[in-house]
Amino acid sequence: MELFSLKGKTAVITGGTHGLGMAMAEGLAMAGAKLIITSTTPAKLEDALTHYKAQGYEASGYIFDVTDETAATENVAKMEAEHGSIDILVNNAGIIKRVLAVDMPIEDFRRVIDVDLVGAFIMSRQVAKGMIARRSGKIINICSMMSELGRTNVTAYAAAKGGLKMLTRNLATEWAPYNIQVNGIGPGYYATTQTAPIRVDGNPFNEFIISRTPAGRWGDPQDLAGTAIFLASGASNFINGQIIYVDGGLLATIGKPANE
Repeated sequence: MELFSLKGKTAVITGGTHGLGMAMAEGLAMAGAKLIITSTTPAKLEDALTHYKAQGYEASGYIFDVTDETAATENVAKMEAEHGSIDILVNNAGIIKRVLAVDMPIEDFRRVIDVDLVGAFIMSRQVAKGMIARRSGKIINICSMMSELGRTNVTAYAAAKGGLKMLTRNLATEWAPYNIQVNGIGPGYYATTQTAPIRVDGNPFNEFIISRTPAGRWGDPQDLAGTAIFLASGASNFINGQIIYVDGGLLATIGKPANE
């Protein structure tokens, strides 16, 4: 359907070399977008580009750290010079450090905030300059369940993702007059290589997620593709400053009683 078509559009996906970022990038490519992937690791980027191209998708890549303002500015300029206007930006790059708050080194806390929140701001500000000039653009920030909920051991991540939710709303407020939509996706708990060790029968966290999620399962990364396409396409032109949680209903419920 033309309403959801991304033909002729160029999409930048930061950290789109694996996992949920790759699943969303593939969704955008299936809808017709040309992909630009960023990474800090050359080998990962090369493998990802090989994968995308094997699927028949047009994809290119750039190596830089989204927290480095100079590098981000230079690379966005290169992208625009080599590929034309950037129509879609997906701020997906992120890290997590699982440490109790009382034990977390300040430098680790700052690094998580820098990558997960400041990096998204740096990329959004730089890409938005072209979008403002053209009076058109889509920015999608990848938020989290931790944009709404707290959990032990993820203080820095929760602080960053909570901040990202409000950054999304504020950028939407500032840039809506230029026909730029800034929205977020909040993934629930997904079956990725990172979660594979705990997604086994008998693991308490595996059982907790399955019982806590009304859908009764972990998400499949492909479950995110449709939401990414929707927020990147003309179908969402009057949606701004919203976070869509793709979580199997987790945030909708307090959970099952222990005796149910």
